[in-house]
Amino acid sequence: MPAQMPFVMPSRLLLRQSTLERNQDQFADDVRIGLTAKPKTLPPKYFYDALGSQLFEAICLLPEYYLTRAETEIFERDAGEIISHLRGPVSLVELGSGSSVKSRLLIEAILAQQTQLHYQPIDISATILEQSAEKLLSDYPNLHVTAQISDYTQGLDSIARADGERILVLFLGSNIGNYPPHEAQSLLRQIRGALRAGDGLLLGADLKKSSSILVPAYDDALGVTAAFNLNLLVRINRELASDFDLARFQHRAIYNEEMGRIEMHLVSRTAQTVSINQIGQTGLKIAFEEGETIHTESSHKYSLNQLATLAQTTGFTPARTWFDAKKQFSCNLWLAKRFDD
Repeated sequence: MPAQMPFVMPSRLLLRQSTLERNQDQFADDVRIGLTAKPKTLPPKYFYDALGSQLFEAICLLPEYYLTRAETEIFERDAGEIISHLRGPVSLVELGSGSSVKSRLLIEAILAQQTQLHYQPIDISATILEQSAEKLLSDYPNLHVTAQISDYTQGLDSIARADGERILVLFLGSNIGNYPPHEAQSLLRQIRGALRAGDGLLLGADLKKSSSILVPAYDDALGVTAAFNLNLLVRINRELASDFDLARFQHRAIYNEEMGRIEMHLVSRTAQTVSINQIGQTGLKIAFEEGETIHTESSHKYSLNQLATLAQTTGFTPARTWFDAKKQFSCNLWLAKRFDD
C-alpha cells in the first residue's frame, strides 16, 4: 500500500495568477511582431507551456547539458556558505523557478539557520509552479509559498517581506544569458529597484568556453532540445490556430563567437506560407524562404570581468563567486548597493 502524502495546510500556499486574456493577447502580439520582423524571431519565454517545461526538465538530465549539474554541484557544496553572507532572516524569491530542484538545497540551508521561510517563486508556467509548490510544502513543514504565475517584470512588483527580513533573489540556470546585454542591464536594474540595500541577488551565469562543449549542450544527440524548440510551433498551432508543419522545420544551434552567444533557430526546410488564424480579424499569413530561420533563443556566455562590470553598472556589489570543479559555470552573489553609493 503506497504511503500517504502529508496533508498541506492551504494557508501555507498562496497562488497568484495574471489574467489569461491579457497573457493570450500578449502572446499573439509577440508572435505577430516577431514573425513579421526581419530576421524573424520569437521570445524564448514562450517555450515554457506545460509540455515545454517538462521537456526542459528532461534537457537538464542530458549528458551534454552540463549547466544544471555544475550549478547543482556548487549548491551541494556551498549552499550554507552562500546563505551565511546575508544577515538576519531571509525570504527567498526565485525568478523562473521551474521545478525548484536546485532551490531545495538553498531552502534547506536557510531552514538550518532560521525556523521559518517564505519562498516566493515566479514562473510563467502555472503547471510547474503548482506541482513544485505542492512537493516543497509536503517536504518542508516550516515553508510558506507565495507563487506568482507571470513573467519576471510583473512578479517583481509583488515581492513581500516581513519586518527585519532580507530578500535573496535567485536568478539561476544562466537565464540571464537569454537577454541581450542592454536588456540584461535593464532587467537587473529592475531587480535592484525591487530590493533594499543589503539584499542579495544570486546569479547563475555560464562562462565562455570552447564551442565543442557549448554547441552539443544545445543540440543533443537524442534530439530533446530540438523537440523543445519545435514545441514553440506546436504552441502557436494550438493557441493561435496556425498550421505550422513541424516536418518542414528543423532545429539548429550555433555558437556566434563574435557575439559570445549560442543561438537557437528553427530553419524552414522549404519555401512555404503559414497561416495564423487567431491574429487580427482576418488572420495572418507568414511567408518563409527555403533556409530562412526563426531565431528563438540566445544564450550569452560571460567572462568574470563582464560579470563584475554588469554588477557595478546595475546597482550591485559583487560579494563572492563560486565555481564547479571544472570552472565551467559560476554562481555570483551580488549585494544591493545604496542608491547614493
